[in-house]
Amino acid sequence: MKILITGAKGQLGRSLEKISKNFPYEFIFTDVEELDITNKEKVEECFNQVRPDIVINAAAYTAVDNAEDDKEKAHLLNATAVKNLATACQNISARFIHVSTDYVFNGRSSHPYTPCDTPMPESVYGETKLLGERLAIESCEKVNIIRTAWLYSEFGKNFVKTMIRLANERKELTVVFDQVGTPCYATDLAKAIMVLVEKGSKEKILHFSNEGVCSWYDFAKKIVALSELDCEVKPILSKDFPAKAKRPEYSVLDKSLIKQELGIKIPHWEDSLKEMLPLL
Repeated sequence: MKILITGAKGQLGRSLEKISKNFPYEFIFTDVEELDITNKEKVEECFNQVRPDIVINAAAYTAVDNAEDDKEKAHLLNATAVKNLATACQNISARFIHVSTDYVFNGRSSHPYTPCDTPMPESVYGETKLLGERLAIESCEKVNIIRTAWLYSEFGKNFVKTMIRLANERKELTVVFDQVGTPCYATDLAKAIMVLVEKGSKEKILHFSNEGVCSWYDFAKKIVALSELDCEVKPILSKDFPAKAKRPEYSVLDKSLIKQELGIKIPHWEDSLKEMLPLL
């Protein structure tokens, strides 16, 4: 079986590459240098040549604040490119697995978001990711979408690495405590995607993050404590930390469906954080 992965240089792409040696498949890892997914003709040419059985789209425009000003580029990567991939998959009868985000919701729920809850994005990033989901479902029959949140890993730039860097530089940090969700270790997401590859799912949309719930403040406190850094983490309100794009205040994802469909056990976020930190 041939599995083509886009966004190979990102956190999820590199995590998929890390675990790929555990599977007896042919993996083709691509990033923009190998395949410009915004170019419909190039995508079709690549797919006709490689003939992948499964395509995993781990590429996205994820600069949430920048997207508010750079709407065109966010739309191109998060929507147009997704349609290109989904259409090309449909043309060769390949399965398409697309990764999306908690930002498709407005964050005003009082319960964990299920895949059936109505999306109501409040940022350009969320809007373009939701459009990408819809275009994927419209353009490809064999499609699965996995929404995730608060992604981090030993690769690239992310919240964990930023907190460690700042805690090494300062004696005090302020982090918002009124935004609640669940961190997701990219390796855990990569493993879940590979179970989906092998088992399949009749459900078009699934949710995945680690278990448990915390605020960004709680997350930062745990990162600093586990890293044994001498830095005090203090809570602040979102209004005191202005950002261009609106963040969901509550973005806990309900994972019941993916656990039921794939028969997986999901680690608690604290356990996954402990697993990842020694890899830095």
